[in-house]
Amino acid sequence: MYVVTTVVFVVVMLAAGVTDLRTRRIPNWLTFGGLGAALLLRALGGASPLMDGLAGAGLGFVTGLLLFALRALGGGDGKLLITTGAFFGLKPFVGALLAIGILGGLLGIAEAIRRGVILPSLYNAGAMLKRGVTLGRAGGEARTLESPGAVKVPYGVAIAAGALLWWFYGVPVV
Repeated sequence: MYVVTTVVFVVVMLAAGVTDLRTRRIPNWLTFGGLGAALLLRALGGASPLMDGLAGAGLGFVTGLLLFALRALGGGDGKLLITTGAFFGLKPFVGALLAIGILGGLLGIAEAIRRGVILPSLYNAGAMLKRGVTLGRAGGEARTLESPGAVKVPYGVAIAAGALLWWFYGVPVV
């Protein structure tokens, strides 16, 4: 069953990454179809794997919703996090989120360098961190994906790459 799950997972992640790179969108049929496939494959293993997949999807939902509410992530990216969590289950998904975050940060830095705006981007990142630590009392106005000069990246690529990296080289998925 692990081989079938791995093949489905790889197909979903590659499709999401390529689609986001090309169109800057991740279609609902892919995220919801992937979620359904992940939960179905887990259900075939019994109630415990299914519940773990639901817990991972729940963490993906909370993470994606929070980042979407902060306007730091698009809706398709948030739904892809839910799907990714369902494939991993709760504990392995925590490590995958770390890998996804690191790759997303590196992708953002590479895009800022490519556009020649690395210094303003670093300043804005520092201000965002200050704003977060002080709960909005310092650090200037809130920055979002819609802010002028915001460096936007196809985050589905980071989600797919980080998830695949963790799937094959992180903690074994059960």
